[in-house]
Amino acid sequence: MTAQDPALQRLVEQVQAARADKAALNIRGGGTKDFYGGPLVGEPLEAGPLRGISSYEPSELVVTARAGTPLAELEAALAEQGQCLPFEPPRFAPAQPGASLAGHGTVGGMVAAGLSGPARATAGGVRDYVLGATLLNGQAEVLSFGGQVIKNVAGYDVSRVLAGSMGILGVICEVSLKVLPVAPATLTLRLEADQAQAIQRLGDWGGQPLPLNASAWWDGTLVLRLSGAAAAVRAAAQAIGGEVVEPALAAGFWSGLRDHTDEFFQGAGKAVASGAGLWRLSVPATTPPLKLSGEQLVEWGGAQRWLCTTAPAAVLREAAAAAGGHAVLFRATDKAVGAFAPLQPPLDRIHRELKRAFDPDGLFNRGRLVAGI
Repeated sequence: MTAQDPALQRLVEQVQAARADKAALNIRGGGTKDFYGGPLVGEPLEAGPLRGISSYEPSELVVTARAGTPLAELEAALAEQGQCLPFEPPRFAPAQPGASLAGHGTVGGMVAAGLSGPARATAGGVRDYVLGATLLNGQAEVLSFGGQVIKNVAGYDVSRVLAGSMGILGVICEVSLKVLPVAPATLTLRLEADQAQAIQRLGDWGGQPLPLNASAWWDGTLVLRLSGAAAAVRAAAQAIGGEVVEPALAAGFWSGLRDHTDEFFQGAGKAVASGAGLWRLSVPATTPPLKLSGEQLVEWGGAQRWLCTTAPAAVLREAAAAAGGHAVLFRATDKAVGAFAPLQPPLDRIHRELKRAFDPDGLFNRGRLVAGI
């Protein structure tokens, strides 16, 4: 990607104009994550026109795509080669066959939000698969970091800093990603368990050589996904037991969990509309059930606890911190308490210095992470 690219040039010119006017800019791709983080501030800076797969080398397990490329489009190209994004980024508005991809999750938004799906605990997160990136910074400069090879150790790993940055450092224009082959065999099991039993079992299984790819507990049911070599999957299923879930039903379940369209998240959406908050608590996987009011869904082997509740933010953040983790207000009609927990002084200083280095005039996504950054 070069600065002469027409779509990129339009963005450069908009950043130059905003800098001259000291105006704020709100970076947007498909708009599917407008709800996430702090308030949207400034004139929209549309990255959607930066669309298309720039290069793809299936034999090298590397793909490079422009920021506005719909995730559905990228994943379809990977599926043709029997490959995938193993961290399963949520799409939030999955495309239906024959439907337009406009308004759906994009590659740039995937990296900027840094969100991963059910396989995160075993496959890794977005950051682990970013090899390189092109960024338009707050001085209207087009910068390239990293590369298109897996073994790339030159310089600072700035490209991975962009994962989860929520666009406060600049406009992600293009990204190179590591991809992996689709597992040869997959099987989903369903078992009855209360939350404490589920966390205990997941901890026990996590210490064994089992091809456990994803897990989810909700309302007395623990669902497991095994993925890997066929023989290993069969042996693990026999060792764990439980009821085998029919493949089509299992695929729908994991897709719904990934895209937040399943029953738990549908119910949470209704509760949020009535004044509740949907919280995402990140804690050590072995943390016992948190004694908090509201409905919980447990993922990532126990490390991610979704909680839909009207409990005060301070109670939730104190409980998460006491367990060695943190709490994020994922969805709410009122985020006056802040979407993210305040950073400790050393981390806060690093965040602010990074912001000043990439966006000295504070043009991009004001308010998306921490007030004042």
